[in-house]
Amino acid sequence: MSKQLTLEQCMTFLNWQWSGSGRSRPPGPPLTRTAITISRQTGAGGHTIAMRLAECLQALSPAGSPPWTVFDRNLIEQVLQDHHLPARLAEHLPEDTAPQLEDILDDLFGLRPDSWTLVQQTAETLLRLAMLGHVILIGRAGAVVAARLPHVLHVRLVAPLEVRVARVQADRKLSRKAAEETVLREDRGRARYWKRYYNADIEDPLLYHLVINTGRLSCDEAVALIVQSMRTRPEAGRT
Repeated sequence: MSKQLTLEQCMTFLNWQWSGSGRSRPPGPPLTRTAITISRQTGAGGHTIAMRLAECLQALSPAGSPPWTVFDRNLIEQVLQDHHLPARLAEHLPEDTAPQLEDILDDLFGLRPDSWTLVQQTAETLLRLAMLGHVILIGRAGAVVAARLPHVLHVRLVAPLEVRVARVQADRKLSRKAAEETVLREDRGRARYWKRYYNADIEDPLLYHLVINTGRLSCDEAVALIVQSMRTRPEAGRT
């Protein structure tokens, strides 16, 4: 799916929320707004599963419900918009840690907010979206940020290294060696992000409701398992 289409879906979601459409629903019990966070190993299929999950949940949602929206790469643009930050800061918001010396120098000379400030602003945006509901939030330690919201389902996607390397090699048109280096580098970066900013272990299974091995389950099977978990959790309620 192209970046342009993803951004269009993002704006559709926000426009629905801000237009007051949610207040026009018929009398009766309020619609429970669920949300999902997805933590993933590189090559475990996070974006693909999230997009297919959004389509499935939208098809199951009652008429008049807000659109199910995936926030992944477009989350950064939403953070910048929410906090009135320049677009050039997008390069300083990876799921990794900026070098501490770079933080100190940039803060000293006023070049940009330090990484702790940017992470806090990212968490604020992620939490706001989770509270709105009908969102699938990929990455950014969502399981920790939204841990206390009972309507949010937390999912971790994993797969054997060889499977993930093969997927990244095919998807990104890399050599076998480059693909493995990419997988290991991105996994280490995400683990550092969690550890530095949240003092949490991204691999801790107790942080998630579901840990799914996409080396064993297909994309459709993973989606079905997540949907079933949402429908049977009393805290999550209806989609």
